[in-house]
Amino acid sequence: MPSRAPRKRSGSRAAAASENTPYHHGALRDGLLKAAERVLERDGLAGLTLRAVAREAGVSHAAPTHHFGDLTGLVSELAAIGFRQFNTAMSAAGASATVPLEKKMARARAYVAYAQAHPGMYGLMFRTERLDMTRPSLCEAANASFAGLAGSIGDSRQEQISEQALSLGQAADIARAWSLVHGFTMLLLDGRLSDILDRLPKGTDAGMLLDAMLKRAIGQVPMA
Repeated sequence: MPSRAPRKRSGSRAAAASENTPYHHGALRDGLLKAAERVLERDGLAGLTLRAVAREAGVSHAAPTHHFGDLTGLVSELAAIGFRQFNTAMSAAGASATVPLEKKMARARAYVAYAQAHPGMYGLMFRTERLDMTRPSLCEAANASFAGLAGSIGDSRQEQISEQALSLGQAADIARAWSLVHGFTMLLLDGRLSDILDRLPKGTDAGMLLDAMLKRAIGQVPMA
């Protein structure tokens, strides 16, 4: 008697099996986010698609949609991870110094260093049009980043800054500090500081230029 041909698994069961093959104990979501970060840093934001992430993670094409809904959901959760990493790096840098001036400079150096180490992630974090800022994880992480900046400025002004209600002077100091470091970072990542660095004495690097900028900016009297 001929043996019965094996029954084909339904598409949904096959997809589930494919999703679970390389991952265990509910680790698929984290695995997809790690795969997304690899794709982002390797191929840029233009190459970050749901299919590319699934292919990188070695799972079915349906897996990212199941966990994140759409590409906006995926990149928003990825940006939340970036902000948490970013905040941790700056907090650790600030905690390593004891003098107020050194704390500010250490945080700024950590800001730039994170962007240099993770340019794709850093670029994504500030592409608001691609993100869903209402997602709780992203909202919380972004607010924590702002709180760290506001706290640093509050220390320099020797006052407590409420994150919900700023005076014009507080807002100006926060915007000035952020603009300086973020602007420097973007120019550095885009290679636009090369012309300035090439004109400086031999051995002067971007870190030394940043320190000089920070010392000049921090030495200014804050607005009332």
